[in-house]
Amino acid sequence: MGQHLIELKNINKTFDQTKALDNINLYINQNEFLTLLGPSGCGKSTLLRIIAGFEEADCGEITFENEDLLKIPAYKRKINTVFQKYALFPHMNVYDNIAFGLKIRKMKKSKIDEKVKRVLKLVNLVGFEKRDVNSLSGGQQQRIAIARAIVNEPAVLLLDEPLAALDLKLRKDMQLELKNMQKELGITFIYVTHDQEEALTMSDTVVVMKEGRIQQIGTPEDIYNEPKNAYVADFIGESNIIDGIMKDDCLVNIQDVDFECVDTGFGKNEFVDVVIRPEDIYIVDEDKSDLKGTVESVTFKGVHYEMVINCQDKKWLVHDTTMFPVDKKVGLLVKPFDIHIMRKGDN
Repeated sequence: MGQHLIELKNINKTFDQTKALDNINLYINQNEFLTLLGPSGCGKSTLLRIIAGFEEADCGEITFENEDLLKIPAYKRKINTVFQKYALFPHMNVYDNIAFGLKIRKMKKSKIDEKVKRVLKLVNLVGFEKRDVNSLSGGQQQRIAIARAIVNEPAVLLLDEPLAALDLKLRKDMQLELKNMQKELGITFIYVTHDQEEALTMSDTVVVMKEGRIQQIGTPEDIYNEPKNAYVADFIGESNIIDGIMKDDCLVNIQDVDFECVDTGFGKNEFVDVVIRPEDIYIVDEDKSDLKGTVESVTFKGVHYEMVINCQDKKWLVHDTTMFPVDKKVGLLVKPFDIHIMRKGDN
């Protein structure tokens, strides 16, 4: 990853006694696809708006290429924003919508033509120049909004839930297109979403937020495989979060059964949260495991079956390509590397 392009230090923001951002510290690298991920109201859009200059922080610093960004007015920042609502100019055709910012800069017509053609190719809308924007589908309108932003060649593109209004298949197609576009353009993308799969699919770095605070920063793999706390584990994909007792380094007791794990540094007999992903649990014959349960429900999910196994009144979610029928008694096995231990109260 490249050098730090943007650095945020101790950013705070309060709205009517509600702390929207609580001491945010974060850096964003050159050419990085960074996603701010979290539920509604976690502060991700507020943070984006402060970087864009549409909102002021109560305190803190933001540097952009080592300059004080907060002293630069929004319209002078080398940053463009794409919103969920496309905000296209309805009285202009596709070409004029994209060319609008370039015309304001008094660029030569030949140069504008060249730039508009290039971005239309990037967003797969060559030949749409004269079309009325109101005649376009939602996905096409979103592409025009992105084209209008990137034609100005900003150093950073901010995207605030830009795919939220699209249907599922189009969203998935656009996710791949956006990622490819970002690589080709070499522009830093800062993307806001509440959709975990979207964040994992597109990002180089994911920043998980909750109630105005950063919970974890890492690659999609880190966030999924090594969640820092139960909140992240629960928010990113599906997880079984079970009470456990850390008997010793690399040994945890779950529901009166000792399991080897790889975690160390906990107190002896410390109460902990144990996180195990549904796909990391193996269903075996009842006599092959000390942790036994009964299949309560089975749902076919296409690539796997999702089963709920009741073990001593604790419901375990398990994904397996083999179906085990309801009421069957089974054993559950988990490998040491697939058991993640967290301190109580870390979320």
